Amino acid sequence: MFPRAFSSFAAIPQARQAMSRFVRMNATDSKSRLANKVAVVTASTEGIGFAIARRLAQDGAHVVLSSRKKANVDRAVAELQTENLSVSGLVCHVGKAEDRKRLIETAVERHGGIDILVSNAAVNPYFGSILDTPGEVWDKILDINVKAAAMLVQSVVPHMEKRGGGAIVLVSSIAAYSPFPGLGPYNVSKTALLGLVRNFVPELSSRKIRINCLAPGLIETKFSLALREDEATLEKTMESLRIQRIGVPSDCSGIVSFLCSPDADYITGETIVVAGGAPSRL
Repeated sequence: MFPRAFSSFAAIPQARQAMSRFVRMNATDSKSRLANKVAVVTASTEGIGFAIARRLAQDGAHVVLSSRKKANVDRAVAELQTENLSVSGLVCHVGKAEDRKRLIETAVERHGGIDILVSNAAVNPYFGSILDTPGEVWDKILDINVKAAAMLVQSVVPHMEKRGGGAIVLVSSIAAYSPFPGLGPYNVSKTALLGLVRNFVPELSSRKIRINCLAPGLIETKFSLALREDEATLEKTMESLRIQRIGVPSDCSGIVSFLCSPDADYITGETIVVAGGAPSRL
C-alpha cells in the first residue's frame, strides 16, 4: 500500500522536485548550505546577533555585521576572521535612515547583492509600570524595535528580487507571547513583530522572499544580566518558565541558518520559539 502511494506521490512534478532537492541538500555538508549567499545582520557584534552572524558565515555565507559602535564592529569582525570566515562590518544605528541606507548599499557594493536579512536590533530604555511610560520611551522603542525592522525589509526587497528571492528573519522574543513584568513597551514591540511578519508575507511571497520570526526565551545575554545576577530571582524565574537551564546565544543560531536555507523553502510567516520549553502559546 505505502510503496504504491509513495510511487504515485513521486509522479507529481512538484513532488519529484521536492524529493530531488531533499536528496541534494542531504548530500552536502553545512558549509555549502548557504554557499555564496550574502547576509546582513543588525546588532551582530555580541549576544544572539553575533552567534547568528557566526553561524551564517560557518554555513558558507558572506556576512556583513553591524552595530552602533565602531570598536565593537572591529572586534567582532576580527574575531570571526581569525576563524577564516567571510565577514566584514559596518557601523549602523538602525534608527537612522541614512545608516540603514549605507548598510544595504555597502553590502551590495561588497558582494553584488543581498540574499539574507536578519533584523536583530532592539532597545529597552525603561523598566516600570506601562501606565507610567513616557511618550518619548514609546517613540524610541517602537522606532528601533518595529519601524526600523520594517524599513530594513523595504530596503532589501529590491535587491533580493534581483537575486531571484531571499530570506528574512526578524528577532522577536518570547515576551511577545508571555509579557515580562515591568517591560510593557518592549513586550508590545516584540508582539508587533509577529504581526509585521504576517502582514509582509502576501507581498513578499509573490517575490519569492520568505520572512519568519525568531522568538528567543531566557538567553544568556547582557539583556538578562540583571536577572541572572540574583540567584534567588533567577531560580524563581526559571521555575515560573518551567525551564531547566538558561539558553545561550548559539541555541538561536542554528534555527536562523535553517530558516535562511533551501531546507526551509516552504516555511514563511512563522514564529519559531527557542525557549527551552517555556510556555509560549496554546
